[in-house]
Amino acid sequence: MATPVSELEIPTVDFVFADAAEQRAALAQIAKSSWIARGSFAYIVFGYDDCQSVLRDRRWQSVASMASELMGVQDERIKARRRESILSAEGDVHTRLRRLVAPSFTPRSADKLRPFMREVLEGLLAPVTPNGRCDLAADVCDPYPIPIICELLGAPKSDWKSFSVWAEDVLRIFNATAADEVEIILKAQIELEEYTRQLIADRRNKPADDLLTSLIAAEEEGDRLSEDELVMMVEAVIVGGTDTTRNQLGCSIALFAEHPDQWKLLAERPELAPRAVEETMRYFGAVRSTARIASTDIEHRGVLFPKGTLISPALALANRDETVFADADRFDITREPAGQPQMTFGSGIHYCLGAALSRAEQQEALAILAKRLPNMRIDGDVTWKPSTVAIYGPEKLPLTFTPN
Repeated sequence: MATPVSELEIPTVDFVFADAAEQRAALAQIAKSSWIARGSFAYIVFGYDDCQSVLRDRRWQSVASMASELMGVQDERIKARRRESILSAEGDVHTRLRRLVAPSFTPRSADKLRPFMREVLEGLLAPVTPNGRCDLAADVCDPYPIPIICELLGAPKSDWKSFSVWAEDVLRIFNATAADEVEIILKAQIELEEYTRQLIADRRNKPADDLLTSLIAAEEEGDRLSEDELVMMVEAVIVGGTDTTRNQLGCSIALFAEHPDQWKLLAERPELAPRAVEETMRYFGAVRSTARIASTDIEHRGVLFPKGTLISPALALANRDETVFADADRFDITREPAGQPQMTFGSGIHYCLGAALSRAEQQEALAILAKRLPNMRIDGDVTWKPSTVAIYGPEKLPLTFTPN
């Protein structure tokens, strides 16, 4: 008979570190003696196989729609604005949405934007490379994904600053500080929805070769996306395609600054960029965990998780699992593929829809940055976002390098 999870004698995680590396190290120590621990709001699982099992088991469902409650937000205005999205949908609803939109998010679609990605990055680097120093977070990482999302959607490039603010503020709903930031979140939600509806109306009148037109076309082929579903998808692209990429790129560059030999190697061998992306995301992912809720009673490893149980797969720990990644604490961009993917993009039906775009953006950025920022090193104190945020990364990343 399975043992109820509440009756297990397991460690309790009741600490919060400002630094994500310290937090990962503390969790790794706990993981040596237990595959599971009690967290502040969910049970935490550590190993690769356990994390993957949870994410691939459809009985464990997304908590995206519950984010506000989990973060202590009780404001009725936030609750009233909640609607089904591809991030929270399950079962047949999710399958239908994914089927309709997946053709618009293929690697081939992302590859079409690669020349534009290089153009954007070179434009951001032009003012800073002659100086031999910059704040890479502010000067490059933060603005880099926004013009690309504008180009993807066919939105005016002049709107990039609004995109940037909305992406950061909407995602505050997943932060531990969400209850204190309701007005900021609500303002961003309202403004983003108004903007998105106008963008859709404009594109209906004037179709173009962009993602939004393809989503509208999918809507018009029998099984269609509703107006609200179109709004939801565009908002998901703006929000999901911005903050994740900018923060992951910041994490990756900070990691390379600690490994100058790897940085030099990437400059010499830019063809290693695809492996470098996978290795940086494995070793230091901006998304360090996720959460699921049991939609029914679930047994796993002889343990009973009753319906309603919250569980948090620790992706940062899974990515360092020695049973999957040999010598897992070694950072090596020449690492041979392990046969199992890094987990920062997730797994299962909620695997990141924009993974191909994110990979392309990071591959292009790392290859160019390694060439344009030789002898890169940290120049001062790096300011990191608090470990309580959903997507981790540097707020300030001061660097020096050989001017060129």
